[in-house]
Amino acid sequence: MAPLADGWSYAEWNATYNAFSFGIAAMGCATIFFWLQLANVSKSYRTALIITGIVTCIATYHYFRIFNSWVEAFKVVSTDGGDYTVTLTGTPFNDAYRYVDWLLTVPLLLIELILVMKLPQEETVSLGWKLGVASALMVALGYPGEIQDDLTVRWFWWFLAMIPFCYVVQTLVVGLNAATSKQPSPAA
Repeated sequence: MAPLADGWSYAEWNATYNAFSFGIAAMGCATIFFWLQLANVSKSYRTALIITGIVTCIATYHYFRIFNSWVEAFKVVSTDGGDYTVTLTGTPFNDAYRYVDWLLTVPLLLIELILVMKLPQEETVSLGWKLGVASALMVALGYPGEIQDDLTVRWFWWFLAMIPFCYVVQTLVVGLNAATSKQPSPAA
């Protein structure tokens, strides 16, 4: 958990508070929308849409946790009904929730992408496993760098995380290119 810098103005604290609140509302509503639209989507895309809803549901949960951690990290008081002051409570802000979220959602998003490419089943399963594991490894390697104070150590972990990232990007570029070339021409 990263220590927060002191000296937040009420406007800065409130903007962050409202951004978290907006994110929770947007992702929660998106989850409901995606799942309600299942009946309106072609059967071949329903699994991908279910995964989309799962991703936004997971993100909603983690944003609630991040929001709660944000609120607990600060004390906001109004002095005599005037301006608000913002001080740290000493409770650490848990920034690991972002990485836990990404550890779950990034592989799911890649699997969703593979599903809508309509590749043969064997290739879909193979790519799902390869990209799912590579993306999880990328996120897992990124977190140790996130929590380091030493820039040399941060760059070391960044470099390690870039290896699976480059693999994912290269695989997607080649895979998307092949899948795009198989698509029928658009209607005029």
